[in-house]
Amino acid sequence: MSLSLRIKDSGLWLNLAMPFLLAVLISGCSLGAKPSYLVNQYTLEYPSPILKDLASFSELVRVEQFCVAQTFNTSAMIYKEGPNLRNVDPYNRWRTKPGEMAAEYLVRDLRNCGLFRAVVFYNDSEETRYLLEGQVDEFLEVSEKDGRKAVLSLNVTFLDLKKRDTAEKVIFQREYKVVEPYTEKTPAALAQGMSRAMEKISRQIILDLQDAVKNR
Repeated sequence: MSLSLRIKDSGLWLNLAMPFLLAVLISGCSLGAKPSYLVNQYTLEYPSPILKDLASFSELVRVEQFCVAQTFNTSAMIYKEGPNLRNVDPYNRWRTKPGEMAAEYLVRDLRNCGLFRAVVFYNDSEETRYLLEGQVDEFLEVSEKDGRKAVLSLNVTFLDLKKRDTAEKVIFQREYKVVEPYTEKTPAALAQGMSRAMEKISRQIILDLQDAVKNR
C-alpha cells in the first residue's frame, strides 16, 4: 500500500516540476547562445538624370540582368585598404547585389527619360529591337592617401537584334568608370558616393544610347 502511494506521489511531483525544469533548460541554452546584432542595409538613392532636348524613339529596348565580376558578386560592402587587401563590414551590407542594383536603376532612369517608347527588364517576354547587356567590374570603397572614394565600373554592350550577323548586332561596347570621393568614414558616405557615381554613369549611358540610335 505504501509503495503504491510513493509511486503515485513521484509521478505527481514530476508533473508539477516539469514546467520549471523546462524553463531552466531554455534559459540555460539562451545564456550560452551568441547575441544577435542589427545589420544595416544600404541601397543606391538618387533622382533620375534630367536631360534637356533628348530624342525620343519608337523602338523598344530590353535591359538584361547585369553580370558581376566574382569578387564583387556579393551584398557585402567591400573595402580596399591596401595592395591585395579587401575587407568587408559584418554590420553593414548592400540591400541587393551590385548587378541587380545597377540594372534596376538604369531601367528606371531609361523609363523616366523617355528615350525609347518602352523599356522592359530581362524577365519580360515583350519582343524588342534593342538589347542592353552589362557587367559590374568594380563596386567598392578605395582608401588612399588623398581620401576615400567610391569606385563603380560598368561594362555595357548595346545590340541591334534585327541584324542577322553576330558582329553587326553589336552597336557599341564601352566601359564606364566613375571614382567619387567623399570625406566621412561611414557606410552611409560610401552609399552616397556610390549613388553619385551611378547617376553619372546612367546619364552618360543614356546620352550614348541616343547618339547610337540616331545613327541607325
